[in-house]
Amino acid sequence: MDVNAAVAAAAAIAGVLTGVIAMLAFRWSERDQKRPTRTSLHTDPVLPPGVDTVLSVLRSSAVVLDEADAVVKASSAAYALGLVRGGKLSVEPMLQMARDTRRDGEIRQVELDLPRRGTGRGEALAVSARVAPLGSRLVLLLVEDLTEARRIEAVRRDFVANVSHELKTPVGALSLLSEAVMDASDDPEAVQRFAGRMQIEATRLTNLVQELIDLSRVQNDDPLEDAEPVRVDELVAEAVDRCRHQAGAKQIIMAAGGTADLHVWGNRGQLAAALGNLVENAVNYSPARTRVGIAARRVVAPGGDMIELAVTDQGIGISDRDKERIFERFYRVDPARSRATGGTGLGLAIVKHVVASHGGEVTVWSAEGQGSTFTLRLPEAGVARDRALHHPDLDEEDGGPTDTSPYEPLPAPEVLP
Repeated sequence: MDVNAAVAAAAAIAGVLTGVIAMLAFRWSERDQKRPTRTSLHTDPVLPPGVDTVLSVLRSSAVVLDEADAVVKASSAAYALGLVRGGKLSVEPMLQMARDTRRDGEIRQVELDLPRRGTGRGEALAVSARVAPLGSRLVLLLVEDLTEARRIEAVRRDFVANVSHELKTPVGALSLLSEAVMDASDDPEAVQRFAGRMQIEATRLTNLVQELIDLSRVQNDDPLEDAEPVRVDELVAEAVDRCRHQAGAKQIIMAAGGTADLHVWGNRGQLAAALGNLVENAVNYSPARTRVGIAARRVVAPGGDMIELAVTDQGIGISDRDKERIFERFYRVDPARSRATGGTGLGLAIVKHVVASHGGEVTVWSAEGQGSTFTLRLPEAGVARDRALHHPDLDEEDGGPTDTSPYEPLPAPEVLP
């Protein structure tokens, strides 16, 4: 009996000790979980209230860094620019700025040129970076892409320089010719010759100023505010009539052809100016006794039928290198020939802006010595499309008559003798 009692007492004591040890271990575990660790201090920072919402609506790329330079928050634009990679800020100058700001609390700003991500052409990405403290532990980095703004500024500088140069040439010529007229006052033939030159330079200056005004208008105005259905036949006839004198002097035949009774939607004046510039270029850059053709047709496109207007010449042609730049303002394939024909270098720039503002495009095919073909693609007018829906030859699948033949001639094309 004494042995059994001793065993029972020992078992009871062991059970009590086990319970006490378990309770102590549980309490210790709870205290350990509540105690902040070094890891939690660095990986779980909290943004101040409202900051997350503000960052989500900013246009600038935003990155928030903690005291260990780890990225706490980054906008999608920051990833797109390649600022953040692998949870770290990848631009060393910006990272150094963040460290300096964290140390002294001062706001810093700098402009940098960064390599453009995903291209192997070495193009620079111009950015403006601004760093500011965000609370006591975080640093905010705002990065704005200045690439497009710098490009526009460069275009403006080039434009002003080109305008100054182009204006200076005829103005200087007029000044010199006026002096020549005064010095030759006793020579009627010389006066007449110099006066003729003055008239040519004055005409060139007038054309340049007018085209500058036209270019400014098509860039700033919305042509679709006063849009209306415009007959393509009327645009072609007006362009032919505009160049009738120049073509006749060079014995150039102008022929209009294609599908009749087509309509485009837009500003009549701007469309007439665009087509007229193409026809005028074709005449000016074509040798004597050649042919200039103007053709129109309807083509089926996924977003709706388009109207193609093609102007073809048998002129000097354009090299592949020049074709990439011919729509730039003041760019001339042959500057000497352009000055001889009175060209300003703005005609194709006006064409490009007019067509783009009407929801279309302009393309060019050319081969040196073989001529060129400029093609305007413009949306067909809604009125004409509605009228086509009731046409007996309607193609049900395409929603309009399908024109598969290239530029069928009109019954009575316009031809100059």
